Amino acid sequence: MEFHISRQARDRYQFDQSLFTTTGTVIFANFHAVRLFTQKINQQRDLVNFPERAAKSGEINALGLMDEIMHHVLALYRRQKNAQVLQEAADYLSSRLGPQALERALRTFSQEFPPLAVYTRAQTLDEWFEGQTDGLSNRQAALEEMLLLWVTNQNTAAQPYQELFDDNTLSGATDYSLIMRELRNFFDTQPPFGPQQQNLIDMLRAPALAHPNSLTEQLDFIREQWFEVLGQYLYRLLSSIDLLKEEAKAASFGQGPGPVPIPVYGPGGNALTAAGEIEYERFSQDREWMPRLVMIAKNSFVWLDQLSRKYGREIRHLDQIPDEELDDLARSGFSGLWLIGLWERSRASARIKQLTGNPDAVASAYSLAGYNIAWDLGGEEAYRNLRDRAWQRGIRLASDMVPNHMGIDSSWVMDHPDWFLSLDYSPFPSYSFNGENLSGNDRVGVYLEDHYFDRTDAAVVFKRVDFHSGDTRYVYHGNDGTSMPWNDTAQLNYLNPEVREAVIQTILHVARMFPIIRFDAAMTLAKKHVQRLWFPEPGTGGAIPSRAEYGMSKDLFDQLMPQEFWREVVDRAAVEAPDTLLLAEAFWMMEGYFVRTLGMHRVYNSAFMNLLRNEDNAKYRELMKNTLEFDPEILKRHVNFMNNPDERTAVDQFGKGDKYFGICMLMSTMPGLPMFGHGQVQGFSEKYGMEFRRALWDEQPDPWLIERHQREIFPLLHRRAEFAGVEDFLLYDFYTPEGGVDENVYAYSNSEGGRHNLVVYHNRFGSTRGWIRTSAGYMDKSTREIRQRTLGEGLGLQPGEHTYVIFRDHISGMQFLAHSIDLAEKGMYLELQAYKYYVFIDFQQVEDDTAGSFRQLHAYLQGRGVPDVRTAQRELLLQPVQDPLRQIINPGYLRYLIDARLDAKKVVLPPGLLDEARKKMSDLLDGIAYLTAMSAGRNKLPEKTALELERVLALPVLEKRYPLPGSKRYPRAAAFLLEGLEDHPGRWLALLGYVFTHNLGSLAGEADAQNRTLSWFDEWQVGRLLAGAAQEMGFSEEEASRAVRQVKLLISQQGWYEDLGDKPLDKIVEGWLAKEEVRAFLGVNRFKDVLWFNHEAFTDFVWWMLAGAVLETLNNPRMSAAEIIERLVNTHEAVQELQAAEEASGYQVEKLLAAVKTPSAEDEQEESPTG
Repeated sequence: MEFHISRQARDRYQFDQSLFTTTGTVIFANFHAVRLFTQKINQQRDLVNFPERAAKSGEINALGLMDEIMHHVLALYRRQKNAQVLQEAADYLSSRLGPQALERALRTFSQEFPPLAVYTRAQTLDEWFEGQTDGLSNRQAALEEMLLLWVTNQNTAAQPYQELFDDNTLSGATDYSLIMRELRNFFDTQPPFGPQQQNLIDMLRAPALAHPNSLTEQLDFIREQWFEVLGQYLYRLLSSIDLLKEEAKAASFGQGPGPVPIPVYGPGGNALTAAGEIEYERFSQDREWMPRLVMIAKNSFVWLDQLSRKYGREIRHLDQIPDEELDDLARSGFSGLWLIGLWERSRASARIKQLTGNPDAVASAYSLAGYNIAWDLGGEEAYRNLRDRAWQRGIRLASDMVPNHMGIDSSWVMDHPDWFLSLDYSPFPSYSFNGENLSGNDRVGVYLEDHYFDRTDAAVVFKRVDFHSGDTRYVYHGNDGTSMPWNDTAQLNYLNPEVREAVIQTILHVARMFPIIRFDAAMTLAKKHVQRLWFPEPGTGGAIPSRAEYGMSKDLFDQLMPQEFWREVVDRAAVEAPDTLLLAEAFWMMEGYFVRTLGMHRVYNSAFMNLLRNEDNAKYRELMKNTLEFDPEILKRHVNFMNNPDERTAVDQFGKGDKYFGICMLMSTMPGLPMFGHGQVQGFSEKYGMEFRRALWDEQPDPWLIERHQREIFPLLHRRAEFAGVEDFLLYDFYTPEGGVDENVYAYSNSEGGRHNLVVYHNRFGSTRGWIRTSAGYMDKSTREIRQRTLGEGLGLQPGEHTYVIFRDHISGMQFLAHSIDLAEKGMYLELQAYKYYVFIDFQQVEDDTAGSFRQLHAYLQGRGVPDVRTAQRELLLQPVQDPLRQIINPGYLRYLIDARLDAKKVVLPPGLLDEARKKMSDLLDGIAYLTAMSAGRNKLPEKTALELERVLALPVLEKRYPLPGSKRYPRAAAFLLEGLEDHPGRWLALLGYVFTHNLGSLAGEADAQNRTLSWFDEWQVGRLLAGAAQEMGFSEEEASRAVRQVKLLISQQGWYEDLGDKPLDKIVEGWLAKEEVRAFLGVNRFKDVLWFNHEAFTDFVWWMLAGAVLETLNNPRMSAAEIIERLVNTHEAVQELQAAEEASGYQVEKLLAAVKTPSAEDEQEESPTG
């Protein structure tokens, strides 16, 4: 490549004379020569104050190549059109302007832009004019050079370098400008040339006129328009374009990522061309555990430090991780633990980070010394201990494998330098390597480029020196072409088959240790990208500075790397480590190719995080639809995440509110592998660098966030099998009432083993409403046709007139009832607020009964949810009874009655209290009669209930109402009864519940009324109503439950006291213990062949037996005051005997019965109740 350089520029910059041809033009043998030339210029320019003035190798190379191509065009013209065209042109100019004018111009030009021999004074100009160059007289050669000098000066894009070829002196001293004008006129008389059949001068000017401000676009113009005349220059032109791209890319580093591309799988789609190879279907078969996998990432060193703080002791090694932590992970639903940074790391990497200002840094987790568990983490033994303990809990360990590169001081760099991409010279002359030796090996030196340390450059190579042999090579750093090189790594050369085999053996070594392997930057080793990055086919390069000049044709590349490396890895692992899940970190539209063709089990899906965070919902739904229509199996292979170690944390990106949990729910319920980040569940905001030994921020776990995960997310992780597959996965459109599709709503169904689910999420701040009816299209792989299904089909419904569907929302816990035909034909209608989500599960179809209870409930609910549909069904049937029951058993009324109790100051009940009780009881009896058609004695019960209520509320004034002066036993008995009420306020609830319910069974007749009452008590859910009211009144759940048991005990033991005088007490106790409800009340249980009872329950029981006897006596209108007192005293004496027996029993049933049979020695002397 060549172009004209003025004498003045040559004097100033002292260019190497070997670069110049005999005609005085500079010629570049390769890009390295261009860089040396460019460095000479930049050394003379003030780039500190004017960095924009820096000369660029790519642009200088482009100018030289265009000059050379134009010489080639002129040579073609002479060969094809007119061999004597330059002589004829000279004659034409002499005739038009005079021979002296042309001679003066040629001589001035040759003095300003001297031929090499003239510049070095080996020849005089006259001597040079008498000679020839390549068959042309040197006068003709000078005329051609002068023409191309003018073409270059007319090119606006060349102006930054005009000092090299400035023609102002020539214009001022000669008729140079007039000569150029006349030359064009001359070529009007000559045959036209080129693809457009133009005047030759116009053809040479065409690239600059078409694209005056871009050398890259001018080269593209030449490539496209002059293709037929380029010949051997085509590949050089493409490589020159690549060099310009390299420089443009270097200037754009740090500008942030671009938009997320959406894969299109149809003919010519970007996803089918991303690999640059033929795509075929060859998925790897999943092992049984793989679809259920849920993974969480932990930065090993940071996690150990956090655990040390949490447990208050030093935890440095893997075997010191507490069992409690593993238990917590398993309980949460995690079955994969990705430990980042397990391997022995590069010491040079750590040293580099320390030299650049981080004294506490460890090496990067991706700059490795070798594949041994790091000693700082406890080595192999500590790893095996953790592996075994994790596996006991169903957790598999995952590890990174970094196949693209090694640490710059790794044993591979020391022992196998030929395994790495390198040059025997520095690719950029400005590089210097005068810093610290980072090797750690006596025989080899490793030097980082100096500018890295002051952050003024990030070199693409480091220097390796073999002190024994003197071999010096410049080894490329690892690089994916998207940002700066990874300056603590060395790039492996994948065209070397020995390298490929060594890496495969390393992968198999890792696979024998870990059932899950994550391949870092896996996409860089796809054939297309190995070539694009390191051996670019001319015209496709520009990714990595200096690699354009090492481009090669695809045919040659395919000979050196005949098959995809990853396909070979997958096939070898399937045989030698078959129970290993291979997970690729791959981007660049290659996700589908990596799983479908290369056979990786799973692949990163970064679009999930990026698009959902940005609420680019239409784009993500388009991605899902495109994938479903091409091959749904790809969705199953995605790794979905809300952050990864290279990204901001999940709470930093998504917050801690409904949006976070909505997207976390999507991640947990979509097909694929959910991957949680380090600290995501705890709500940590710090992004941990790969070199961190500990967290820099003092963050505490957010208990609210953890609790919400436990409630909403973790139960879904335990059900992963229902969500992971794609055989039954359907994505739905959400149709608004206006007929459009709301792209912000994600709705999809799935199933496994007959268990169906439906997930809905609105990823937008706003509200929407609409219908889920029909799925998006998906590829039916059995027929290769695009199909759609209805929501009813997706949920496996068999609609019928009397068929209803019960399902539950996991988030709220509410159940819903829908008519099967409505779901099948109309779909599901939902109203969604900002970031609202549902996970509908546990779908079941039920047939309506003859009473149409589901039909009635469906009409009553109108789409509302209830805690339990079947309970609601019963409540609807029982509504005639439950509505009046609620009028009685509600907190307000019960509190009103309790507050109305008589005492020393309050001697009468509030007016109307008993009338209200009669009315409420009458309404209840009407409801029972409607429900059961039973009403025997119905007219007497309201009055009877009112009288019993009056006596219960008068219990605090029992002795005043029934006085017995002088008695000792009666006051003790009354005190025992009343103190039991004062000490246990909840007993008032049970008493009131008893008053309103214990007579209900008599509506069907007196026979078996007691058992009928108990049956109705349960059937009509009286206990649930009473317990609910109690809790609303401030009683605990246990106190409320105890009140229900007490009511049922009173009802079941009505009339027990009638045997008190006729049967021995032990027989009465035996009778009690023979009843299941009493045993349950007393907590009777067998332990070590001994039957035990509960002390507190027994104390409660005997009090209630006394209270029940008293109530029944008080409610008997035939009983006199003396008989009432006698009943109380006698029952209390029996209770005292039972209490004494209990004290002697040690809470054993057998000893209790024995003690009851033996009269107490402390029995008081008989005393008449009236004595």
